[in-house]
Amino acid sequence: MQRHELEHAIRAAASILRQDRVIIIGSQSILGSFTEDQLPASVTMSPEVDIAPMSDHDAEALADQLSFDVGELSAFHSFNGFYIEGVGKRTAILPPGWEYRLVGVRNEDTNYATGLCLEPLDLCAAKLMAHREKDLEYVLALIDVGIIDPVALAERVASINLDEVQSDQSREVLDWRQRGSAIWLARQKSAFRL
Repeated sequence: MQRHELEHAIRAAASILRQDRVIIIGSQSILGSFTEDQLPASVTMSPEVDIAPMSDHDAEALADQLSFDVGELSAFHSFNGFYIEGVGKRTAILPPGWEYRLVGVRNEDTNYATGLCLEPLDLCAAKLMAHREKDLEYVLALIDVGIIDPVALAERVASINLDEVQSDQSREVLDWRQRGSAIWLARQKSAFRL
């Protein structure tokens, strides 16, 4: 995915939701902070943009509407080569204060709607908390090129209070040993690449 495609996704989602701000939750939120030419190709490969409505009012219905109108296998997907997955704000397990660190993308290509992208450390913390192989590879690629500092990432992940995590999110991925092993592995692999 490229930055102009993210901007198109913001424009489309804001129009469908009839909101002037949306939140980009998933991996492509990195394009709010960096352009595709500054990033490893592996972190921009996904054709999916995870977007959450800004408003909590009818958020689930609005997210479903996004997935239906511009989601996977939609006409939008066929025409553009990427799609939007409607999600909720609580889709990702994020560090405290993430809302205050969002990176705004707003210009004429977004039709002056604002896409609020996760700050890179918050994005990587969420990926480590998801504890999937593809997410670990994503984080390691950003560490490898020096975009993410593994020590700062470890601090950000450690700030997550597991007692405040919603009960509907899988408790298996919240196991401290798993979280610690993901951080340790990220540090080890980054040390070997120096």
